[in-house]
Amino acid sequence: MLRIKYEDMVKEFKRVLVSRGFTEKNAEDAATVFAQNSLDGIYSHGINRFPRVVEYLDKGEIKPDVVATCELSMGAIERWNGHRGFGPLNAKQAMDRACELAKQYGIGMVALGNNNHWMRGGSYGWQAADQGCIGICWSNTMPNMPAWGGKDRKIGNNPFIFAVPNSNGEHVVVDCAVSQFSYGKIEEAKLKGQQLPVPGGYDEDGNLTTDPAAIEKTWRVLPMGYWKGSGISILLDLISTVLTNANSVQKIGTFGDEVGLSQIMIAIDPSKFQDSSVTDGIIGELVADIKSSEPITEGGKVFYPGEIEINTRKDNKENGIPVIEEKWESVLAM
Repeated sequence: MLRIKYEDMVKEFKRVLVSRGFTEKNAEDAATVFAQNSLDGIYSHGINRFPRVVEYLDKGEIKPDVVATCELSMGAIERWNGHRGFGPLNAKQAMDRACELAKQYGIGMVALGNNNHWMRGGSYGWQAADQGCIGICWSNTMPNMPAWGGKDRKIGNNPFIFAVPNSNGEHVVVDCAVSQFSYGKIEEAKLKGQQLPVPGGYDEDGNLTTDPAAIEKTWRVLPMGYWKGSGISILLDLISTVLTNANSVQKIGTFGDEVGLSQIMIAIDPSKFQDSSVTDGIIGELVADIKSSEPITEGGKVFYPGEIEINTRKDNKENGIPVIEEKWESVLAM
C-alpha cells in the first residue's frame, strides 16, 4: 500500500482533468473534491472512483466544458440547471452559491436539476461548514431500492447530509444514504469476506440477511428504519423534483445510466443569530456529552458524527493517503 501526499494527489488529478478539456480553475476545484474524499478516508469516492470518471469523460458521457447555470433567482432561492456536466463541480458551485445567499439573507437554497453523480454527498456538507454555514443537502438517484412492502426497485437510496460548523474546523457532519447500507459498503463487506453487522437486504427467498453476497444477487437493499426510510426516500425525491422541475427517481430509471439527477443545496448562516463562539459552545457541550457515553464494549469509543473523518484526515495529512498501487499507477499513466 502506497502513501501519497494530498498535494500530489490534487496535482495529478488536476493534470488529468486539464488534459480532458477542463479549465485550470474547474480542474483544480474538481481535483480537490476527489482528493478531499480520499483524505477523509472515503476512498470509494476518491482515488478508487477517479479512473472510472475519466473513462466516462473519454467516452463523452460527461461534458468537461459544461457548467451549471442559474435559470431562476428569487431572493434567497435559486433554480439551476447542471446540463449533465461534471457532477462534483456543478454541486460544488451550487453549494458555494447557497452559502453566498446565506451570507446575504441568512439562508440560501439552490435547487440543482439535470446534474450528474456528485460522488460523495458529504463533500458539500463539509464545504458549507468550512464557510461557517449549516449545510443541508441531498440528491436523488436511479431506482435502486424497493418501497416498503414492495419487491421491485422503485425508490432511490437518496443520500442526505447535515453539517454544523465549528470554528476550529472540527465540524459535526452526518452523510448517509437512506438504505441501511450503501451499495459501496455492501460491496466492501463482500470483498473482505465479512457479514454485515445487522440485516442490510433480502436474499433470493425474500428473507432479511446479513450476507452481502446474498444481497448482491437480488440487490433488494433494505431502507433504513424500514418504512421510515422508505417514506424519507420518497419525500426527498419528491421535494427535489418539485423544486428543480427536473428528473424524478422514476424518470432517471429510464435513462439507462445514473445521469440527470436532482439535488438540493441549503445553507444557513448561524452568525446572523449569534457570535460563532456561542455556536462553538453549544457544539462543545453536545459533543462532550456524547463522548461521555459508556461504551457497550470494554475499551470501546463513542464517536460523534464526523469525528472519524476528522481523525482519518489528520493521519492522512501527516503520513500520506493510502492508495492501492495499481490505482495510483493508472492515474499516473493517464
